[in-house]
Amino acid sequence: MANTETSLKEATTIDGALGAALVDYTSGMALGTIGGGKELDLNMAAAGNTDVVRAKVRTMEMLGLGDEIEDILITLGRQYHLIRLLKGQGKNGLFLYLALDKERANLAMARHQLKKIEADLEV
Repeated sequence: MANTETSLKEATTIDGALGAALVDYTSGMALGTIGGGKELDLNMAAAGNTDVVRAKVRTMEMLGLGDEIEDILITLGRQYHLIRLLKGQGKNGLFLYLALDKERANLAMARHQLKKIEADLEV
């Protein structure tokens, strides 16, 4: 099992990773961040993506889909933003956020690696 810091460091080893965060979407606060910089404020991204997650969860409830969100992908011109909702004891209400450089990233591999990081993460 890995702690938050170790998991976020592992996320930055994913090809094309620009930054990663563990976010509490009940509060919108980042519990941990790594990477980012001037062009990618991870705390602001955490708060903004919280709104995305809340909206999608609400919409699914209104539609009565009875399913769970695995991940949410936002595709920009130069980046992918991947949001993976965490499941399991102590993980509800949390998501992993990963920003990737579109030219260097392999999206399928990034999703696979993020799923593995989720499984190993102990909060």
